[in-house]
Amino acid sequence: MKFTRTYSLREIAAIIDCKFVGDAEFPVLGMNEIHVVEPGDIVFVDHPKYYDKALQSAATIVLINKEVECPEGKALLLSDDPFRDFNKLSRHFKPFKATGVAISDTAVIGEGTVIQPNCFIGNNVVIGKNCLIHPNVTLYDDTVIGDNVIIHAGSILGADAFYYKKRPEGFDQLVSCGRVVIENNVGIGALCTIDRGVTGDTTIREGAKIDNQVHIGHDTVIGKKCLIAAQTGIAGCVIIEDEVTLWGQVGTTSGITIGEKAVVLAQSGVSKSLEGGKVYFGYPAEESREKLKQLAYVKKIPQILTQINKNE
Repeated sequence: MKFTRTYSLREIAAIIDCKFVGDAEFPVLGMNEIHVVEPGDIVFVDHPKYYDKALQSAATIVLINKEVECPEGKALLLSDDPFRDFNKLSRHFKPFKATGVAISDTAVIGEGTVIQPNCFIGNNVVIGKNCLIHPNVTLYDDTVIGDNVIIHAGSILGADAFYYKKRPEGFDQLVSCGRVVIENNVGIGALCTIDRGVTGDTTIREGAKIDNQVHIGHDTVIGKKCLIAAQTGIAGCVIIEDEVTLWGQVGTTSGITIGEKAVVLAQSGVSKSLEGGKVYFGYPAEESREKLKQLAYVKKIPQILTQINKNE
């Protein structure tokens, strides 16, 4: 998320009431998660395991819970609870704004677009030309829809990321202030859910087609002309490259990449990144020919054991 103007390190520290290390006028341009940070961004880190990753990332301002040596050309915000203070910044720069109407006055809807009854179109939503939005679709604030997009009944775009920190008293949610961006010529089936990015975008690229009851997690990117069949669940921060096919009930873990033109067969579980141009099956997903050989060998085990017993 980029701010509407450049803030100083001093100003940001005042918002969250914390100490800082670096030039008080050090420029702060925005805030983001570690996988999408750029120079000028704030990134937060609250676990020693990830200190080095955050300090060496592209982010130039690190919100951290330990006094460490500040890398050259960067600044630190010292907090006893970076998760809490990152949320404070999210709420400060992107506060929730309620709307009392079905289609917000700030929404922009392109020529030729049809919106069927009982839809909700939130604040600052942009919908392109010649789209068809079927009944009971919900587009949360800041969602961006390209041209010639079809969204079937009951789908929800822009719900919060499933991202929590465990506290003694329960789970503390990381505030979501990113967007969902749908490019041109995308088709989205009925009862799909696409979560917004935490601070960046969840993106469905041009020409992708998504079947019914598919879930797509926060900050995931679906490439051009992908096909995703029903009941597939894609976790957050996944990169699915162009022309990938995921058949029904495929599930993925977070933070992986599925390469261009890969095919993942039905009911497979993807636990690590997959190379493009191959067909995969099973859990954990492996090249389908190899997996099917393994299953054939498993079926032969009783026969082998019987033969062993006869020979004894």
